Amino acid sequence: MARLHLLLAVLRGPAVLVIALAASAGVSASETWRGLVVAPEDRCDSYSADDYHYPQSVELKIIEGLGDRIYGPYTGTYFIDRKQTDIEHIVARSEAHDSGLCGAGPELKAEFARDLLNLTLAAPHVNRCNAGGKCDSDAAEWLPDLNRCWFAARVIEVRQKYSLTIDREEAGSLDDVLRGCPSTEMVFAPPDDAPEAAAGDIDVDPLALWDDNGNGRITCKEARRHGIAPVGKGHPAYVHMHDRDGDGVVCE
Repeated sequence: MARLHLLLAVLRGPAVLVIALAASAGVSASETWRGLVVAPEDRCDSYSADDYHYPQSVELKIIEGLGDRIYGPYTGTYFIDRKQTDIEHIVARSEAHDSGLCGAGPELKAEFARDLLNLTLAAPHVNRCNAGGKCDSDAAEWLPDLNRCWFAARVIEVRQKYSLTIDREEAGSLDDVLRGCPSTEMVFAPPDDAPEAAAGDIDVDPLALWDDNGNGRITCKEARRHGIAPVGKGHPAYVHMHDRDGDGVVCE
């Protein structure tokens, strides 16, 4: 009988299928939220980060999607170099594993791990477990200081794309956030007002980092290639650049 109901649901369309799948899994039709099945996390198989591998090169694509800025949307921080950031999964890989991907094949796990929809940048202390950061927390356990509306909407979008389940606590937390959101677009803090990662956070040699042709100067083309444009007067690259109009910002 359950198989017949599922077959009828497939014929009737996706919305009915979601409800039928929920019912077949022992979840009542009322326990869906924004098209997601509401269910406790379930680690049906052991988790290994190796199953969710992604190339470091994806960071350049993240920066491109941020308008060629090395920007941490969780804190509104502008970084001077990629070495100061982590690649951050908005829905953590282990969280996705426990929300339905544990039974998926390797191709889908790899697709999830490198999907730009689910990737952003964050400082290590914001991201990593051993620094007390977001780690593998879900939205019921952790929310960013800035861009909560964007974050909440993106969590839902990612879960919908991969047909992940969501637990009641996280659904409630996301609802609380979204009720006060006039927009879910990412907010870029004004560079003059935003916190900037200090140059002392890394061993900065501006010419070694950004002077690609070794001529002792840093061009706007080089600055954009490395994701540090626009370059303000307080940036270590500024002294090696030509501020044509003298306004304290290069490569606007």
